Amino acid sequence: MKELPIGFIDSGYGGLTVVKQSLKQLPNESIIYLGDNARCPYGPRSLMEVRKFIWQLTHFLREKGIKMLVIACNTGTAAALDELKAVLPIPVVGVIASGSRAAIKQTQNNQIGVIGTAGTINSQLYTRTILEKTAKVKVESLACPSFVELVEEDRLDESSTQPHVNEVLKPIIQSGIDTLVLGCTHYPLMKREIKEASGSKVHLIDSGVETINEVSMLLDYFNLSRTAEEQEQDPASQIYYTTGEIEPFKVIAGKWLKADDIVVRQCRIKGEIIVEATNCES
Repeated sequence: MKELPIGFIDSGYGGLTVVKQSLKQLPNESIIYLGDNARCPYGPRSLMEVRKFIWQLTHFLREKGIKMLVIACNTGTAAALDELKAVLPIPVVGVIASGSRAAIKQTQNNQIGVIGTAGTINSQLYTRTILEKTAKVKVESLACPSFVELVEEDRLDESSTQPHVNEVLKPIIQSGIDTLVLGCTHYPLMKREIKEASGSKVHLIDSGVETINEVSMLLDYFNLSRTAEEQEQDPASQIYYTTGEIEPFKVIAGKWLKADDIVVRQCRIKGEIIVEATNCES
């Protein structure tokens, strides 16, 4: 069981921000990642539809063999985390609880902002999670659906991007928050632009960093961690799957993870299941 990889699922590229933290904090662990780029973004979809997608992604990785599942997607976490935890025989981790705890710890004026997709914000799961832990804080939420498109379409370097981010975030920054949760795993990919818009007085919470802290703890708790000696004998591996096209995924993943030897494979959605495509490895 220990030798199996950790599985990561996301609507597209965003979960790579969580994977990046895993590679940094858990270098002995193998990784298998599945990005559902063909159906991204998840944010505008109903939580019922997203739940169905998350189960399809989960079944695909379970067939490959994983020892833990990380729902590296805030909308996916809101839609399916509780159900997956209740049904699966392996540990399942989402990204919302970890980010909420970090925001509560960080805020000094008890005013927390959350930005995310429409699905995540409409679910109010961040607000409920934070207020269940403390009634002292005020939570402001803002849906920023265009941000996912900026990342997925690799448009962050366009001259119009920063002014757009500034305008979108203006209402929540002006509300007086001192802590801002990046409630979508795509958003750390544009942390530079969000930081520019929010200013030096607002602390950004990267839910990916906090999630891997929880993953590390659970690996130890369930005695699933691989040691450095085991890593030396059987080096950790990383395999990335996408339901979209291989080359765009490889370019963006390579840029974000700072690697040019990423193994990317394609899988396709066939009815209610996802199957690996043949002769599509890059």
